[in-house]
Amino acid sequence: MGKRILLVTQYFQPENFKCNDIAFELQRRGYEVTVLTAIPNYPQGKYFDGYGLFKRRVEYVDGVKVIRGFVIPRGKGGKIGLSLNYLSYLVSSCLIALYLSLRYKFDAVFVHQVSPVTIGVAATLVKRIQRIPMYFWVLDLWPESLTAAIGLRNKYILGLFSWMVRWFYRRSDKILISSKGFAKSICEKGDFADKIVYFPNWMDAALATRSDVDTPSVPDGFVAMFTGNIGASQDFGSVLKAAERLKEHRDIHFVIVGNGRAREWVEEQIAERGLQQSVHCVGSYPLEAMPATFAKSDVLFAALKDEPIFALTVPAKIQAYMSSGKPIVTMINGEAMELVREVGCGEAVAAEDPEAFAAAILRMSQLSDEERCAMGERGKNFAAENFDFSKQMTLLEEIFDVKNEE
Repeated sequence: MGKRILLVTQYFQPENFKCNDIAFELQRRGYEVTVLTAIPNYPQGKYFDGYGLFKRRVEYVDGVKVIRGFVIPRGKGGKIGLSLNYLSYLVSSCLIALYLSLRYKFDAVFVHQVSPVTIGVAATLVKRIQRIPMYFWVLDLWPESLTAAIGLRNKYILGLFSWMVRWFYRRSDKILISSKGFAKSICEKGDFADKIVYFPNWMDAALATRSDVDTPSVPDGFVAMFTGNIGASQDFGSVLKAAERLKEHRDIHFVIVGNGRAREWVEEQIAERGLQQSVHCVGSYPLEAMPATFAKSDVLFAALKDEPIFALTVPAKIQAYMSSGKPIVTMINGEAMELVREVGCGEAVAAEDPEAFAAAILRMSQLSDEERCAMGERGKNFAAENFDFSKQMTLLEEIFDVKNEE
């Protein structure tokens, strides 16, 4: 029997997160994987069909045992809804973690840490009771994310979460980071440099091949496409300002594929600014539809607000964009900007600079197909070399083995 891994996360299949890949691949490689997660409700804000308080709370998915704690659905994602969502799962996950610690034996705990960071409480509980190593994969910096995403400035709340994060880091055997820029923030919280391992996101297997699923209709002309979460952090205010500057270029179209808390606001602004002919919200499509959807674009774009935390990260969508072989335009400061420029896979401008963003989109529209194709190929080759899933999983196995040999 292989090593027994407890993967702790608030989100798991049918929700689409990278921890799904980890769990199933570890199981395929001979590990015995148990996932402690929540009743799925992201991003719709309500329980997925077939799941509920008394439905499918424990199940096996492709050999992986999945245990789902109670969670209050996040609803529309407002502050109250998110707070109740996070708090309810904190309580239920700790109760289940206590049960698992006393009932089963694990060799390691792996934490998939997106928001909220409180997921670390349940994982640390298992670690302390069973005296096993804990690996903390940081994909979202806290408490910085609270300020950047929802504008929280209360020094007492931020101080509480800063203390909590330091507590998790001290108890982690390794701290895996998805972006190299995270190291600075983590080291500012304590002497954790020796624990840090660069463990970036990877290309989704579903993006490698096209499938026969529905894809959005796009207008004729030059298509600049965005895919993913439509939230406040994605700075669609600046994107729409750029679209206004390009309004006279009727062949240039911004196509927004996805959903999120800010979608209604974006659609209202499109109407209010008279951008119906150039900006198109086409809704959400499954991951399997993305290769064929990407193929309908001429360039893919991403934007984030001018917040210090966003300068430290490379959004996962950048890897997906690169893997598509399409050129990229970003309006993001820091590491993402440097990556795009270093690879030469598109154009990168400063965050919250709609004028520069509009100029970059215009320049891309004026390039030949061959020039854009060359940019896209550079990105695709770089992604294949640096964001390969199999290599990342081998690295993770090495991390597990090093600790077990000590």
